[in-house]
Amino acid sequence: MVIARAPSYVLAVMSDHTHVRPWRHIERRKSRQIRVGNVLVGGDAPISVQSMTNTPTTDANATIGQIRQLEEAGADIVRVSCPDVESTAAFKTIAKAAKVPLVADIHFHYKRGIEAAEAGAACLRINPGNIGSADRVREVIKAARDNGCSMRIGVNAGSLEKELLEKYGEPCPDAMVESALNHARILQDNDFHEFKISVKASDPFLTVAAYQQLAEAIDCPLHLGVTEAGPLRTGTIKSAIGMGNMLWAGIGDTIRVSLAADPVEEIKVGFDILKSLGLRHRGVNIIACPSCARQGFNVIETVAILEEKLAHISTPMSLSIIGCVVNGPGEALYTDVGFTGGGAGSGMVYLNGKIAHKQANDGMIDHIVERVEEKAAELDAARKAAEQN
Repeated sequence: MVIARAPSYVLAVMSDHTHVRPWRHIERRKSRQIRVGNVLVGGDAPISVQSMTNTPTTDANATIGQIRQLEEAGADIVRVSCPDVESTAAFKTIAKAAKVPLVADIHFHYKRGIEAAEAGAACLRINPGNIGSADRVREVIKAARDNGCSMRIGVNAGSLEKELLEKYGEPCPDAMVESALNHARILQDNDFHEFKISVKASDPFLTVAAYQQLAEAIDCPLHLGVTEAGPLRTGTIKSAIGMGNMLWAGIGDTIRVSLAADPVEEIKVGFDILKSLGLRHRGVNIIACPSCARQGFNVIETVAILEEKLAHISTPMSLSIIGCVVNGPGEALYTDVGFTGGGAGSGMVYLNGKIAHKQANDGMIDHIVERVEEKAAELDAARKAAEQN
């Protein structure tokens, strides 16, 4: 029996339809939509991926350099800390150079929010309760409105208001949601509705419970994150568990993976989480076996090299690298490019799910890279043609 296989860009579209794969369908929470610069957040917009610079904002060149790295990794939005007047002064230069919208992280002083809005911020990350009097809040809202800024209300379990901790005894979902809704009410009372909310904790259980409760209480977009998740490996796992649970349940409109690592890694992990759930597709999805004594080549080393050599490709596509013929042909059937280990120092290359040709293990990495680049160009051309029609 011959199994007809649709091109990968068709499969990518098909996978989003419930009548084709109902067990993969995620029903996203219906939220209102806001703008962060030219990026739509909420509604039916793609879930955006964010990170944050860790260079001194006063060093505009260093900060611009890091933003450029994040842009190349695929960041949709980047947050920049603005704790003092020197930082907001540098922010104007940084915002002009950035290709993605920037969120200015305002800590306490209301004037930093006004300065950042005037300097080109697309969004202000604030805690309205920390800004001060109602008049000061109104001044920040006016600056945001006049300059086309949205806002993010950021609630963290580690910095809840004293009165809420006294009321509830400890950080808990009820306390976090009450804090978020209190802050949202300040903006709503001033007829400002261009805001999103986050309720983050370092504990994924607390994080998920707070977001689930908040999702029922308000219709604004939600910014997801497990804050202070930790180093690269454990932080990635913790973030995937916490955010994966919420995203699977349809909660979340924009995400930030908080790692004690290079901010570029946050973008990579964020896309990998979304890619695993079929919510966002960017770059090469490598399907690889864990390897065993049957492997016809060094799978782990090959995959590590390929991951680095294919990092420049943003086209959504799939690549299978399997060490032997037990599962290799079956996995290759559903990938754009595949390589399955065989014997006598060679393996089989698959293109579009079909056997193409044999390839010696020597030189297979460069050969696979070439086939992937060719397929990416083909998919890009097909997508552009479809858009024109």
